[in-house]
Amino acid sequence: MTKTQSSKQYDLEDRTIEFARRVRALVKKLPKTIGNIEDGKQVVKASGSVGANYIEANESLSKKDFVMRIKISRKEARESRYWLRLIDIGSNSENEKEREDLVQEATELMKIFGSIVEKSK
Repeated sequence: MTKTQSSKQYDLEDRTIEFARRVRALVKKLPKTIGNIEDGKQVVKASGSVGANYIEANESLSKKDFVMRIKISRKEARESRYWLRLIDIGSNSENEKEREDLVQEATELMKIFGSIVEKSK
């Protein structure tokens, strides 16, 4: 692996960790409704799974395993976006801006993982 490939790998690893951290920070600020508690659990799980599966992909034993785990990362990013759209922000415009940014980040991660899958064919 070249230095450029290595730094890109860790940049994406860091990016997925930061995404999961930001999701967790937003969930802590949400109104404590029954819906938000349940949806918050789902978005926390999905957002953490994006990076966890990416790390697993980088440790995969075969190309087939690598592609499968990257596809799972893409699926979890899509699921994160779904739950982010579903949660009730309340009337806090700062939280709404953060949600919009996180939905955008989830979309970008989906595209990145989709591109990795295409290049791995």
